[in-house]
Amino acid sequence: MDTQVDVYISQVKKWQNEVKQLRMIVLDCGLAEEVKWGVPCYMFQGHNIVLIHVFKEYCALLFFKGALLNDTNGLLIQQTENVQAARQIRFTTLREIVELEATLKAYIYEAIEVEKIGLKVTLKKVSEYPIPDEFQNKLNELPALKAAFDALTPGRQRAYILHFSAPKQAKTREARVEKWIPQILDGKGLND
Repeated sequence: MDTQVDVYISQVKKWQNEVKQLRMIVLDCGLAEEVKWGVPCYMFQGHNIVLIHVFKEYCALLFFKGALLNDTNGLLIQQTENVQAARQIRFTTLREIVELEATLKAYIYEAIEVEKIGLKVTLKKVSEYPIPDEFQNKLNELPALKAAFDALTPGRQRAYILHFSAPKQAKTREARVEKWIPQILDGKGLND
């Protein structure tokens, strides 16, 4: 048990008992524990398997390669349409967690097996994401912008495309593109 996880749990307000129960279930499956991205993360031989996180309306177990699991119980949730590999199991009561303990362990053991045999999630290529017209027009107008965007990592390119595509109004998409041009020209991602 990692003392940093104890600190994390002590700071959780709404879901503290649920997080404690999830922690015991996950640790019982033999995974190593540490805090990553500010939340408890559980690993098998250095590979991320599952993490525990809390939200306003629920707490959850997030399986890093959840898309590869056999979800025979229909518990796994894709957070948004853009999440490719990870899947969550959400909880709103301690009772749910206690009742699902055996099932949760089965999912965790399956996730460990997925990692042991080296399965990988096939991710969409950046070229499969439609580039919004407002951004494509700027790429066509400014060769330096196109060169800088092409030089970004695929993850950074995807983040920009999704960010520019999100607004419904063209005016808002244009404003986003304009705002982020300097960042792209500097070779930086959306979150750098």
